[in-house]
Amino acid sequence: MAQKPSIPKGTRDFGPAEMAGRNYIFDTVRSVFRTYGYMPIETPAMENLSTLLGKYGEEGDKLLFRILNSGDAFSSVDFSSYATGDGQYNSKALSLKVCEKGLRYDLTVPFARFVVQHQNEISFPFKRYQIQPVWRADRPQKGRYREFYQCDADVIGSDSLLNELELIQIVDRVFSLFDIRVTIKINNRKVLAGLAEIAGFPEKVVDITVAIDKIDKIGLDAVKDEMLGKGLDSKAVAVIEPVLVLNGSPEEKIAAMRTLMSGGSASGIVSETGMKGLDELQELFGLIGAAGISQDVEIDLSLARGLNYYTGAIFEVKARDFAIGSICGGGRYDNLTGIFGLPGMSGVGISFGADRIYDVLKGLGKFPEDVTSATRILFANMGDNEVRYLLPVVRSLREAGIPCEIFAENTKLKKQFDYAEKKSIPFISITGGDEMEQSVINLKNLSTGEQERFSIDDIAGITGFTGR
Repeated sequence: MAQKPSIPKGTRDFGPAEMAGRNYIFDTVRSVFRTYGYMPIETPAMENLSTLLGKYGEEGDKLLFRILNSGDAFSSVDFSSYATGDGQYNSKALSLKVCEKGLRYDLTVPFARFVVQHQNEISFPFKRYQIQPVWRADRPQKGRYREFYQCDADVIGSDSLLNELELIQIVDRVFSLFDIRVTIKINNRKVLAGLAEIAGFPEKVVDITVAIDKIDKIGLDAVKDEMLGKGLDSKAVAVIEPVLVLNGSPEEKIAAMRTLMSGGSASGIVSETGMKGLDELQELFGLIGAAGISQDVEIDLSLARGLNYYTGAIFEVKARDFAIGSICGGGRYDNLTGIFGLPGMSGVGISFGADRIYDVLKGLGKFPEDVTSATRILFANMGDNEVRYLLPVVRSLREAGIPCEIFAENTKLKKQFDYAEKKSIPFISITGGDEMEQSVINLKNLSTGEQERFSIDDIAGITGFTGR
């Protein structure tokens, strides 16, 4: 019995039309990265588990895809040494025995590993971009996949907030080119650390940020319950709650938070860390105002970004006209390279979620009309003599950068027109005996019905007619 073909849940096949759209996204993002001086690198799909574990928090570790050392990885395992005495096994220890590698969870940790490993070959500050897939063992749902592409830009080796501004400018430029209206949300992990301090639970900052990071998914009441479940008391939650719903302009929010961080909360605790984060937010928003960002930018004090390695400014970007999760995010990390033996190397980066951006562009009908077809001109097949007449023309057009093709079979014109329509080919040429006698070709714009004849040597005229 034949096996029914299928792919793993949370993954997708992409046909020619989808790939054309995805390449449009990659090419656009890549072009903007390059204009800001970022250079490309690539890292392996798999990393040593020791590189990945402990960098994303406990919940992130659970989402790592582990790779068996071989197809027979369990053959040499002494299972008795992993028994827990209750008929079960120590699954974490057993996993580390048979899985020494894992698929990368993001591009930032591999980048930090790359920087340390190649530190003598690169110049700092080091600006790189990377467009590659990542994998997470998450529950598949709308806008959330187990395999997806990220388009990252990072600069490492500089503390300047001009780098944060530059990443916001990149976000602004990319989504302006896509004609997508977005809101760029910004917070600072130092402010969140300060919030944990004035709540009286500085040691719970990770639990607080993990809970806050879920506010858009589960709501404020569920976040409060989770914080109580993590050991915070009701007084601490009462200090944190008003911050999560604080409204106003960036200046008003910063002023209100300064009051809280300087001892104005119910606890009366002063947080120098929180004040430092507010200073950074104020400086960054001053730069944003001077730069003239066209997209909406706001301070979102409920923004937490669940990854543990963030230490300063954090970003998240959401589409304003399409319901989906964040389509871009990132932040400042002060010592990620220190884990690999290179301390004191601060970096900041941004990551575009190509798959979600694709869904937004498709949902809003924002893909350019000619993106779904590579071919600009279809030459109808009218017979062997006509094909031989067209072959030099097609070669010259391709050399001039105009994608074109000759229909392979000499068949009914309706079938050839249908082919052009299905492939969204905008121009068709029906060149027969009359055109051959006059050494011309005929071109028709299928959307307007406009027709024109060109000399077979008039490549410039053809290029103008086809818009290339």
